Amino acid sequence: MDGAQTRTPQQGRLVIEERPRTDRGLAVLLDAAFGELVARYGPEGRSQVSDGARFLVAAVDGEAVGCGAVQRVDDLTGELKRMYVVPSHRGRGIARSLLAALEALAHGQGCQRLRLATGARQPEAIALYETCGYTRVEPYGKYVNDPLSRCYDKALTAR
Repeated sequence: MDGAQTRTPQQGRLVIEERPRTDRGLAVLLDAAFGELVARYGPEGRSQVSDGARFLVAAVDGEAVGCGAVQRVDDLTGELKRMYVVPSHRGRGIARSLLAALEALAHGQGCQRLRLATGARQPEAIALYETCGYTRVEPYGKYVNDPLSRCYDKALTAR
């Protein structure tokens, strides 16, 4: 996927590009995301991301400030994983841009649906997903018996 670029005076130059799991900037973001989840929910196990998952990183003026991944569930469904934006860059539209890029990536891989799981203690994430057209669905997989899990689904269309 080629890096998508936008520029606003508030956030500098935003580039969203695919990066390998071994990327240092991505690793720092994933550690920060896990730290925030531990702070909100306690020391819980990290859900696995499949080896075939594809990661996107949002960078502002060369600094990695957000990430997310898409992993395949089946032939028609993808799952959004590890969506995160550093606190100092929230409220600038980065998460919305990153989500749109992840949806385009999933659609380009042949996914017709994208699902995700977030948590009740992440109201800003819930608001983002709901305003971007995601509909709440019954919990799936490891989230079925977790009262704090909130699962969502969206049909993907060509852009």
